[in-house]
Amino acid sequence: MNRPLRAALGGALTAALLTSVAVAPAQAHPGGRGLPTVLALPDGFQPEGIATAGRYAYFGSRATGVIQRVDLITGRGTTIGAPTGTPSLGLKIDPRGRLFVAGGTAGDARVLDTRTGEVLARYQFATAPTFVNDVILTRDAAYFTDSNRPVLYRLPLGRDGALPPADSVTTIALTGAYEQVGDGVNLNGISTTPDGRALIVVQSNTGTLYRVDPATGATTVVDVPGYTFANGDGLLLRGRTLYVVQNRLNQIAVVTLNRAGTTGKVTGTITDPNFDVPTTVAEALGRLYLPNGRFTTPPTPTTPYTAVAVPAH
Repeated sequence: MNRPLRAALGGALTAALLTSVAVAPAQAHPGGRGLPTVLALPDGFQPEGIATAGRYAYFGSRATGVIQRVDLITGRGTTIGAPTGTPSLGLKIDPRGRLFVAGGTAGDARVLDTRTGEVLARYQFATAPTFVNDVILTRDAAYFTDSNRPVLYRLPLGRDGALPPADSVTTIALTGAYEQVGDGVNLNGISTTPDGRALIVVQSNTGTLYRVDPATGATTVVDVPGYTFANGDGLLLRGRTLYVVQNRLNQIAVVTLNRAGTTGKVTGTITDPNFDVPTTVAEALGRLYLPNGRFTTPPTPTTPYTAVAVPAH
């Protein structure tokens, strides 16, 4: 995920949080049940993260922090939540309809109600230099990466997923094989291992996958012979298949992992002519959806942005 802008958390009445946005007509999937293959996002939006629930996808703006909800069947978009002035990057939705948002340079996370856009909670992890990049949800916690620091942030969840108080965040220092490198994007996407006992993170500037013990922060390299995940960004685990988005390479690496997530084998790559530096990935309606970050295109208020659907391999 790329690096954006500044800070200020906005609030507004719920009535102002849901705004219908006109979008360009979606392109039909060739021979694929008429579902859109390319979804238009608002001009100047600068999408980064994606999360899905049912027929809807949620996209975060690294420009303003607003969240765009898109109907994956009709292509129609609705803005939820007020602009924050800070990025909304990695996103995940829990079964209760709550959207967990990584806050980039703000060094924070927000939890939103996907129905109303209301901010249910906000958690401050760090101050500059920080870049809270992505998030994964487990049964009892949310874990966030920071591209500027060799740590994970753990947000514990209570009984029935209760959100914790603001002072409950734990910082997990990474030890072992992982090393922070230079000033580029280090820690980025995050997932669980197939057995659910550990986490997997990708280090973008080295192209390395690491397995992380969430209890101790100890890391080991995930052994994937003959492959480096250069420009690794969002991760998505389905069963034992890990999808690794390689943003500037305009492709997804498909990795078959062992259950413990200690070793893996690249079994293929997914590309599409509509990719324009895709950042993250989520699954819905039997397909993979990726927002085009367009990091190689200078952003303006009128720059067009899209999300792309591809078959899951």
